[in-house]
Amino acid sequence: MAEKCIFIVGGARSGKSRFAQELAKKLSHKVLFVATGEPFDEEMQARIDEHKKARPRSWQTIEIAINIGRQIERQIGDAEVVIIDCLTLLVSNLLGDEPDYLKAEKQVLAEINQLIACMGKLDASFIVISNEVGAGLVPETKLGRIYRDLLGKANQLIAQRANEVYFMVAGIPVGVKGKL
Repeated sequence: MAEKCIFIVGGARSGKSRFAQELAKKLSHKVLFVATGEPFDEEMQARIDEHKKARPRSWQTIEIAINIGRQIERQIGDAEVVIIDCLTLLVSNLLGDEPDYLKAEKQVLAEINQLIACMGKLDASFIVISNEVGAGLVPETKLGRIYRDLLGKANQLIAQRANEVYFMVAGIPVGVKGKL
């Protein structure tokens, strides 16, 4: 079973990634960073580049759009800490332009359960990052509502598995579950 699972959730630009990196540095210098973002345009590529510069060069980085549990099992090497940044993009990667809700739900739940199973198999601590998207307005589009609902379910599953949960507010971690 994983030594520890820490879940960090919050809004965009709330300091989630920075806090995750600080926690990882305290746990070990052997870190596997799993990036789920894909550079579909120049702006997203700039964001990815910014995140890469903020990480220690000694950390191993792998970019995985889907099937992250299986890929982590194959590529963990000697890492003692795994950072997954982030569930928000992972769920987005799983959805098409106009997904059927039940098919999309099945796919997202399978992906998250596969990740949770991976955590149970490996002797490493996991730090999982996600956005909280359920506190705002109801999305106008069907795709937006499906995305919000499925990310909410994914967040709940990871939060249930986690030993510690933090909600980021303006760069400040607020303990929700476990120690602060």
